[in-house]
Amino acid sequence: MIERKYQICTNCVMDTTDSKINFDENGVCDHCNTFYKEIKPYWKQDEGDPVRLNNIVQKMKNWGKGREYDCLLGMSGGIDSSYLLYYAVERLGLRPLVFHIDTGWNTDLSIYNVHALVEKLGVKLHTVTIDWEEMADLQLAFFKSGVPHIDTPQDHACFATMYQFASKYNIPYILTGGNYSTECIRNPKEWMYYQSDVRQLKDIHKKFGAKPLKKFPLTNILWHKFYLPYIKGVRLIRMLDLIPYNKEEAIRTLEEKFGYQKYPQKHFEDFFTRWYESYWLYERFGYDVRRVQLSSLILTGQISREKALDILATKPYDVSSIDKDTAYIAGKLGVSYQDIMSYMVLDKKTYKDYKSQQSIYNVGTSISRLLGIEKGGKR
Repeated sequence: MIERKYQICTNCVMDTTDSKINFDENGVCDHCNTFYKEIKPYWKQDEGDPVRLNNIVQKMKNWGKGREYDCLLGMSGGIDSSYLLYYAVERLGLRPLVFHIDTGWNTDLSIYNVHALVEKLGVKLHTVTIDWEEMADLQLAFFKSGVPHIDTPQDHACFATMYQFASKYNIPYILTGGNYSTECIRNPKEWMYYQSDVRQLKDIHKKFGAKPLKKFPLTNILWHKFYLPYIKGVRLIRMLDLIPYNKEEAIRTLEEKFGYQKYPQKHFEDFFTRWYESYWLYERFGYDVRRVQLSSLILTGQISREKALDILATKPYDVSSIDKDTAYIAGKLGVSYQDIMSYMVLDKKTYKDYKSQQSIYNVGTSISRLLGIEKGGKR
């Protein structure tokens, strides 16, 4: 196999560590061209979409009359979900059922931020604690599988719990922090495969797990992408796409109103995710997720390409504390530091090496794009 010559986009900072990337005659990558063609013409970045926003909010409020809640919102303590909660409650007057998933890896900072917001906004927080023994066993199974996406157990638990809440409380409106402003470029599938693929999760657990998954929350694409929306009428609402949303302005607002404390990087509210994204993916596979995050900010005018390149010239993790962090991960999972290091040098596998529902995802994505429901997305 001929090794591909290294190339970096002349417009953003995505490069050939994304093996599927393509460049046009000007050296601009397909991520950028997809944004300019599919997203930018339809997304009102500066002014939002007040008419559509008002229509949706009125529908939620009308549905919620006589009920305790009018929508559902998952709270991680990250910037997106925190700003979404503030805006939904204080600016729009919504009454969300707010839930938080404790997978065992919360940082003190994330706990502080979550409680700072819910207490000042006066909303009740529903915390769901995932069975630790099953979570740890499943995470170790993913380590042993050799794939990049070892954070799938946490993400899957969060997705599943969100949809279970919607089903249990019969709430048809789910507010999600997904947005174009900071996420118009998505992580390639080879970096982070679909975390909601229950077939792959079960296959990896069957091959490498040691404990049965009796309490672990599971979801299925057919249930949450077809049954819930088309039979039960459950809608995912990306509200941050309907308002002017700028990352730094959002942070300043949260700091001023709630004493919010920012994280060094996106997704660093979770200890395991911080280690996985900054160290595991970077050192074992050469995937620097900051390229995706910074490229999104470049395309939306929130950072210069030069500044992004300066950031990428540094390591994504703290060299002085990474050994301590790795030892903590190992100890919490009940293995040794040497065990974690041995997983770092296993033969590299991909999502293609295990059973999956990829064909269903592909069909669903094609239909969604055809109908204009999804723009951009994974590839």
